Amino acid sequence: MLLEEYNFKREVIDDPGPVLVDFWAAWCGPCRAMNPVLHVLARDFKVCKVNTESNPQLAAKFNVSAIPLLLIFRGGKVVRRYEGVTDEATLRADLTALAHG
Repeated sequence: MLLEEYNFKREVIDDPGPVLVDFWAAWCGPCRAMNPVLHVLARDFKVCKVNTESNPQLAAKFNVSAIPLLLIFRGGKVVRRYEGVTDEATLRADLTALAHG
């Protein structure tokens, strides 16, 4: 799900979670490399994407200084932060633990 400023609160902050949010840009090679992993995870978890180019205010709010930046929210708060390419097993383990904990 692509997020913009107007629907971020409803889709991420108001969701009890966990919600994985990918901050990305079209020109970013490592961001594109994450897409297959995110598609697989989206079968089992809520995964949202924020384009940093069209949403600089959201990027600033969450201190995005490098992309890809993956944040896991639970109960409206950031509980995990991953900078750069992150493997599926790591993300899945954290999402599973947060979903059942």
